[in-house]
Amino acid sequence: MSNKKSQNQEIKKNHGSLARFAWLSIAAAVLTIALKSLAYFLTGSVGLLSDAVESIVNLIGATMALGMLTIAARPPDESHMYGHGKAEYFSSSLEGLLILLAAGGIIAAAIQRVLNPRPLEEIGAGLAISIAASVINFIVARILMSTGRRHNSITLEADAQHLMTDVWTSAGVIAGVGIVAVTGWNILDPIVAFLVSLNIIWTGVNLVGRSVAGLMDASLSSQDQESIETVMAKYRRKGVNFHALRTRQAAARRFVSVHMLVPGKWSVHDAHHMAEDFERDIRKALGAANVLTHLEPLEDEISMHDVPLDR
Repeated sequence: MSNKKSQNQEIKKNHGSLARFAWLSIAAAVLTIALKSLAYFLTGSVGLLSDAVESIVNLIGATMALGMLTIAARPPDESHMYGHGKAEYFSSSLEGLLILLAAGGIIAAAIQRVLNPRPLEEIGAGLAISIAASVINFIVARILMSTGRRHNSITLEADAQHLMTDVWTSAGVIAGVGIVAVTGWNILDPIVAFLVSLNIIWTGVNLVGRSVAGLMDASLSSQDQESIETVMAKYRRKGVNFHALRTRQAAARRFVSVHMLVPGKWSVHDAHHMAEDFERDIRKALGAANVLTHLEPLEDEISMHDVPLDR
């Protein structure tokens, strides 16, 4: 019970500390919206307009991320025995859909500009402002990605991917506008915006796919599965066997259940201590994990009746 309580406290503390990174993302979005909007008004570039729209989507996504991290930090209750961690998947799903929506808006604006081309103005100042905004997004994205991976937060990772998408969008737009400034080929502005939107679509589809997998209780990664197998191999050398291993991921929390077969001559006391040691080693290998073991005697044929549970 104390282990479960300490795990819940640790998860709540982690999610609470992650909220400040969502605030960082919100601040970056507000600042880049102002900068990119100014760049658009100076130049009239549809590429820079699409860049500004992307930052508005960033702000919506970051605000959603803050809300979901706040919900995910809540401890388990009578209605949610396994906690609220899956709230993070709603945030990343929405952010993926917002990315796709932004890509659609960019494509629509690009088509309009192809049909009605217009010369760009104040290109130098506009590009300088856009570059400054991109540097801000890049720095914040790296911070969010590093923190998200360290704490296994899909919300922060999704936000970081969204910001990096914005960085690549800006890079493509800046390059296109720069070429227009040198060559005078105004048609390149909407063409670059269209090409960059394809990269945005790819990112959005991947993000939605990952979120759906989490909501569908996807198994732990192959790396985590290998870590579990390494621990089980250690206990097999002690005369213990396993079957019916099942795993799932719920945002930052990992769940592992397995049937543990021990020699029938062992006392309940000895078998229980072996199971406790095994669960501790699994948690040590995976980090924050909820581990459930079911003890069975090796020699009893009834123990094998649940073999169909094996995957």
